[in-house]
Amino acid sequence: MQVLSVLIQHAKTSLDRVFTYLNPTPEKVVPGCRVLVRFNNQLLMAYVTAVGETELSMEEFSSVNGFAARPIERIVDTEPLLSQELMDLVDEVSDYYLCPRISVLQTMLPQSLKPSYSSLHGPKIAYEDWVELLDANEEGLTAKQKEIIRYLAQNSPILKKEAGSAAILKTLAGKGKIRFFKKEKVRYQIPENEKEREPKELSQDQLAAVKSIYESKKRVVLLQGVTGSGKTEVYLKLSEKYLSEGKNILMLVPEISLTPVMVEYFSSRFKGEVAILHSGLTPAEKYDEYRRIARGEARVVVGARSAVFAPLDNIGLIILDEEHVESYKQDSLPFYHAREVAIMRANRHEAKVVLGSATPSFETKARAMRGVYGLALLPHRVNKQILPVTRILDLTNRAAMMPNDRVFSKPLIQAIKSRLEKKEQVILLLNRRGYSSLVACSACGHNFTCPTCHGNLTYHKEDSMLKCHHCGYVEEYPETCPECGSDRIQRIGFGTERAVKVLSEYFPDARIGRLDSDVGKAKNNIAKTLRSFRNKEFDVLVGTQMIAKGHDFPDVTLVGVLLADIGLSLASYRAAESTFELITQAVGRSGRGEKQGEALIQAYNCRHYAITYGAKQDYEGFFLKEMQQRKISGYPPYNYLIAAYFSSKSEEKCIEASYEVKTEIERRYEGKATAIGPVSPYYEFVGESHRRVVIVKTKNPAEIKPFLRELGQKLSGKNGVDIIYDVDPLDY
Repeated sequence: MQVLSVLIQHAKTSLDRVFTYLNPTPEKVVPGCRVLVRFNNQLLMAYVTAVGETELSMEEFSSVNGFAARPIERIVDTEPLLSQELMDLVDEVSDYYLCPRISVLQTMLPQSLKPSYSSLHGPKIAYEDWVELLDANEEGLTAKQKEIIRYLAQNSPILKKEAGSAAILKTLAGKGKIRFFKKEKVRYQIPENEKEREPKELSQDQLAAVKSIYESKKRVVLLQGVTGSGKTEVYLKLSEKYLSEGKNILMLVPEISLTPVMVEYFSSRFKGEVAILHSGLTPAEKYDEYRRIARGEARVVVGARSAVFAPLDNIGLIILDEEHVESYKQDSLPFYHAREVAIMRANRHEAKVVLGSATPSFETKARAMRGVYGLALLPHRVNKQILPVTRILDLTNRAAMMPNDRVFSKPLIQAIKSRLEKKEQVILLLNRRGYSSLVACSACGHNFTCPTCHGNLTYHKEDSMLKCHHCGYVEEYPETCPECGSDRIQRIGFGTERAVKVLSEYFPDARIGRLDSDVGKAKNNIAKTLRSFRNKEFDVLVGTQMIAKGHDFPDVTLVGVLLADIGLSLASYRAAESTFELITQAVGRSGRGEKQGEALIQAYNCRHYAITYGAKQDYEGFFLKEMQQRKISGYPPYNYLIAAYFSSKSEEKCIEASYEVKTEIERRYEGKATAIGPVSPYYEFVGESHRRVVIVKTKNPAEIKPFLRELGQKLSGKNGVDIIYDVDPLDY
């Protein structure tokens, strides 16, 4: 009888250990398979990590081991879900990020293969009926039968539904003329119109970068190039080199909005060898693509963050485009960063990792400067294009603003008008979606907040709803205040939806498009909107940060950043870095064709160094200035951070547990680690649970992690308090 060590599907720190079950069936289980088990009177999915044998009966096994051994309920898989490399990666990611192993597995696998009971209801393999011609001899056939035979002679094999009358086909099959067979249905196809990109001749800078990266002795190389310097062509040339050596390619982008563009480039260069993995696919499409990769039918995988776990073998090159973007870091368990996981996989495959950006993250830049990473530079735009002329516009100067308008300045409106007259295109960036970011009662001051996480609700005019952008809660827009009954409801703030409305009033004949995560909820909306803008079906595109990165629109000659300093108000050590990156990337969308570009940056705090350096696209100047601030405050890259989150239905117990952990860390690691807090996180109340966070700063996280894991397993679940860790948090 088999003895199975399994992980239970619940991603709880207190349950991050193996449980023992017995397999009394004659069917054998191997590590990496799923089984159904009874756990705490629930039917749950479990993932098998190890298999042993026993000659004992179930009763004898229970007596010898001191616990009541239980049999599994059912075997779900007969073959391992993951390769040995990926199974080992689960342990490495879990160790680094102090997260339950089951949470890593649930992130790695598509819905139908997750170690979760709900996976039993996920998409299955879909089949289609096909027809194949076996005998083209027409002797003894009717005219109708001959018609189908002749059609099949030219097109066999063909879908049954396209071959003609079902009755005639059945008769032909009975005569042995044809045969029916089932073939797996391909539910995702790269659209044909995304296969039009022609290879470009590389500049001297690009050729030098390709050579530098390919010949570098470093496992990881930073490719730092100004916006418009042609990083994508460098990626493609490197991919060609590694593919010619029989190696496979993993190409990551930070946003779904960038995936269609990158798919165009790679699918045109490597037709038939590209697979796609991102959250914009349906669960069925993702399942098919995942299995196609696992079968070795794709040599290039293009996708967003979770594609770093793609079941790709023999990897030679992993690329992270726009590596600085925060969306490479997952904001829920297991809180992994795609960059670090990419390096883990590269070490196993002896592959090269290329981190591309015009504004590298400070951690990456610092490692490149210290020689930990290699460094390749693209200092000039392709074809010597001139960087855009930039101007900073002061929003506190009321005389410069449009009448009764706090967002659109006169110079910006005039610049937009000029571009519209010239039939050129405009991008407007406002990193806030919705219509109004705050809804309040002016009579009593009541703020409309989310009952689940207590964040402000945002008004969306399109469907007249109040929405929480954190947890997805929605409610009808109120006619009266629930506190005082007044109808004096105020909508405060400015979002993309409202920007489009105001702009359409200034320019009623302009064709204005909008792109944010609300628009992107509908399948293919992002790709459709971007394609329409590239085809000049829109004159102006208004959007959030997803329009600021990586896109190449040759006819865009004006970029306007409406509220450039909006992110500086966030209580985050990365606020200035994020603001600078966004401005630099946005400015870089202008003037990428033959015409000179212009960028107008509107801000209230015009003198902040993130604004001034961003306007000049002076990364090195900003880096030196911000590094001084980081050194003083002890934030990354000078120290590593680990955030310990505590949650409990009892606020008192939550605070008590967080102080207990903080005290223990300071006592044990005095002089080696600093514990800050406990403080209330931005969302301090989620569901029915109160939350607190303790931030650990240390130069040597490997020394403290074993203790934190042990502490988490010992205390999590005790007295109704749960503990989870976010290693290398970008925010808290």
